[in-house]
Amino acid sequence: MVGKALGLLVLLGEEPRGASAAEISRRADLPFSTTYRLLGSLARDGFVDYEPDGRRYHLGLRIFQLGQRVSNHHGFAGAAMPVLRRVTEQTGEATILSVRDGHHHLTVNKVDGPQMFRVTSDPGHLGSLSATAVGKALVAFAEDAEREKLLAELPLEGLTEKSITDRDAFRAEIEQVRRQGFAVMDEENEIGMRAVAVPLLNSQGHAFASLATAVPVFRMDLEALKAHVPLLQDAAAELAARLPQR
Repeated sequence: MVGKALGLLVLLGEEPRGASAAEISRRADLPFSTTYRLLGSLARDGFVDYEPDGRRYHLGLRIFQLGQRVSNHHGFAGAAMPVLRRVTEQTGEATILSVRDGHHHLTVNKVDGPQMFRVTSDPGHLGSLSATAVGKALVAFAEDAEREKLLAELPLEGLTEKSITDRDAFRAEIEQVRRQGFAVMDEENEIGMRAVAVPLLNSQGHAFASLATAVPVFRMDLEALKAHVPLLQDAAAELAARLPQR
């Protein structure tokens, strides 16, 4: 039952607007009575909030509290944020720090740029490894055996018409990222957005996180974006020295 309850929390994490018990039951492939009982227990302990007016469940503040403790343990809040803010001050654009979570990247910290445009990958967001700059950097600089496994098994999501969905083409893209030391995303994850990312490397030269600058396409072309790579690499080296490495 513990596994089923945790599964419900994962499903709710993918529903920012919340979901009804019936919707969660269908997605979890559980009987409605079991789902309703588990949600009630989670709500009593603060892991889930119930919105009576809309009859919808949301993740509760207890999850936020635990997430903050994980973030602090890994140094993402205290050590990382000053570096991200400094990068954003110099670029004028959003800076994003991500780690790998299975076949996805997980945004652990983000600083929006001062201009009137907000990047949507907030902390806690799970995104594509194949269609994002942070994801490509994490794949390219993973341990050799893990990288080969990802290249063979990673779902190649066609999120836009520019997404790489051919496995040979994706392998070639990852090899290029390894050669040049940075990854780019040009409207592959979201139309109207592009990004450049570099890996945070441990002592063995493998990525335990990645750092990106993300911009709307109307504000910066790809070559201008790539000009921020040295700044990102310096910041990544500083973060690699500050943060606990997994």
